[in-house]
Amino acid sequence: MAHRLRTYLCVTAALVASPALAQEQPEVQDGDIVVTATRTESLASKTPIALTAIGGEGLRDAGISNPTQLADVVPNLSIDRGNGLQITIRGVTSRDGTEKGDPSAAFLLDGIYIARPQAQEVSFFDLERVEVLRGPQGTLFGRNSTAGVVHVISARPVDRFAASVDATYGNFDTVQATAMLNVPVAPGFALRGAVNYDRRDSYIRPWANSPWKLDPGKKNLSARLSALIDFGPDVTLLLRGDYSKIDGRPANTVRLTNFFSRPFTRGTRSPVYKDIGSTAQRTRDYNEGSESFYDNDTWGITGELNWALGPVTMTYLGSYREFNRHEQGPQDLSPFFPTAQRGVFEGHYWQNSQELRFAYDDGGAFTGQVGGYYFKEKSGIGAFIINPPMAIFPVGTPAGVIRYGFPQDPTISESKGVFGQFTYELVPALKFTGGIRYSHDLKSRVGQTILEYPAPIGILPLQQNNARRTFSKVTWRAGLDYDLGNTLLYASVSTGYKAGGFNDGCEIGTGTGCSLPAEALYYDPETITAYEAGIKGRFADGALRLNGSLFHYDYKGMQLSYSSTICGGPCQVTTNAGAAKVDGVELEAVLSPHPAHHFDISLNWLKARYTSFRPVPTIDYAGVRLDRSPTITASAGYTFTQELGGGSRLEFGARVRVSDSYLLSDVAVPVVFRNPSYHKTDLTLTYRAPDDRFFVQGFVKNLENVITLQGASAQYSSSAYLADPRTYGVRAGVKF
Repeated sequence: MAHRLRTYLCVTAALVASPALAQEQPEVQDGDIVVTATRTESLASKTPIALTAIGGEGLRDAGISNPTQLADVVPNLSIDRGNGLQITIRGVTSRDGTEKGDPSAAFLLDGIYIARPQAQEVSFFDLERVEVLRGPQGTLFGRNSTAGVVHVISARPVDRFAASVDATYGNFDTVQATAMLNVPVAPGFALRGAVNYDRRDSYIRPWANSPWKLDPGKKNLSARLSALIDFGPDVTLLLRGDYSKIDGRPANTVRLTNFFSRPFTRGTRSPVYKDIGSTAQRTRDYNEGSESFYDNDTWGITGELNWALGPVTMTYLGSYREFNRHEQGPQDLSPFFPTAQRGVFEGHYWQNSQELRFAYDDGGAFTGQVGGYYFKEKSGIGAFIINPPMAIFPVGTPAGVIRYGFPQDPTISESKGVFGQFTYELVPALKFTGGIRYSHDLKSRVGQTILEYPAPIGILPLQQNNARRTFSKVTWRAGLDYDLGNTLLYASVSTGYKAGGFNDGCEIGTGTGCSLPAEALYYDPETITAYEAGIKGRFADGALRLNGSLFHYDYKGMQLSYSSTICGGPCQVTTNAGAAKVDGVELEAVLSPHPAHHFDISLNWLKARYTSFRPVPTIDYAGVRLDRSPTITASAGYTFTQELGGGSRLEFGARVRVSDSYLLSDVAVPVVFRNPSYHKTDLTLTYRAPDDRFFVQGFVKNLENVITLQGASAQYSSSAYLADPRTYGVRAGVKF
């Protein structure tokens, strides 16, 4: 119905008008949405996997303006800011955001895998929808999707004139603005351009006597231009180009002592938590020691060609992207040094992604697709700590170091895959789906760990960081789904794989000074076997929608990253943590008994724990929960719509999210920190003009001003990474 709120939980949000230039879409029922979770178009309510789909207007109505806020409405999802975005789905995550690491959840923009987590957030504007797929997607999406997929899909050009402007002003001097213009240049040819400005002050308060500014915490400017060309009834070409300038001051940590009392003793499971209030928790109690800044940029081009050849549709998807990093920030090395040191980072990355798929559908009992995939990323970086304190180095290191760092060039990640998936209707309404994928990954790096001294000493290499290894794996999926009309039942077994990698150093016998055995230098792939059953139902003529899933994971070779000193000073090490198991239940309900009243409820139970892991020989983590995996989470939302006459209306929205306590571990010490249970409330009040020509909205997120932890490190700086505090402001938008 026109006045019903665009739902923004699983199988929610109203579908934007289907563009005439786009491919024909399935018939949409009220409250449903078309998704591409299976790489072909299908209704979310008829797609037999656990997913959440949120349309562009649903994102706006829910106040979701960046990827981290997706966790407010998506079950068992956490997206945290650290060294870029860290995505956790159902307890499965990766802590390695470096050039040699891979995430466990794939982040895609318009079907293209975005390798660098530092370049993902700027894609979040002028969107058609966002799809979050929970569980391993090792067949159709392949690499680095053991946890799942977050797919951001930008709006396509349409064959009519359209324009809009949306703007937000809020506390922390937040300014967000997006302008869009869509022009039908000629029959079968349309252009769409969008520009976005995203600026706010830092959530972190500086040390009282600090000479350094922390504002603005973020200052990004992004633009995207898309062209859709219809060459006839069977061939369409979609071209996209985007550019983002990423500026600001990267202050997103405080010392862990703002939250926990020392000592952080080896083997401690729950250091004492201190609730000293939002302002004190967000305040630094040390001299930053240097100015911090981002001066980064990223750009990319993407082409998607669809060619219908009778019952077969060929899709080619290709992209080239670059990312440049120029950053400086304090490196807090306490307790060795009372003032933070200056750290600098220089990096250049490029990635090339190519995919070719053939999908078959003649309207009969058999459908399927096959394809091939190629990805390559190459980077060169230099990361340095300026004038580091000698206490961080082994005894005997010559004094007078002016730089300690890691110049690495090149680091290469290359992945090749072939895949196929088919669905066959065994009897009316009962379908079997089977899929298989072969992946081959190569990783290599040439680099050093160095100390730099004044002349005449100059550069003193501590070790070579040279490594090369290949990995391969067959992943598969098998499932059944039964469509009862208004109810879909499904069950599946699927597998996921993430390639292994290497740490700093080089293997014995491969070069001068190489002293590491292979088992210390390299780590193995991680794999998941997932068993899942679910239901998606619509009742009472669509007024009630119920979704539920029950799942179990066998998780092997889990990759954990932590800080260490095995490379002559501070560095990151990744190791295989043994095994884990994940069990869970996800339940969601959406109720619209009347056009004026809309309810949604989500209740989730998760038991994600190690079954075999000893961070040190004397400490056993068996039974300890995985990080960012609260046992119970729940959310409830209500929207009331009041008609004002003439087609205008007023909407009041309220949402509360409740979470059990969760753990954050530093396996290098080892010590486990517990973030207490909490609840956060969001409120909105929106006026909509007739025909949605314009809107004005007041909002507040995290009304309670609860500060929750996104990460914790007990070494050196004992850093705590924080989620957003209370934010509030006004949004307004107009359509032309």
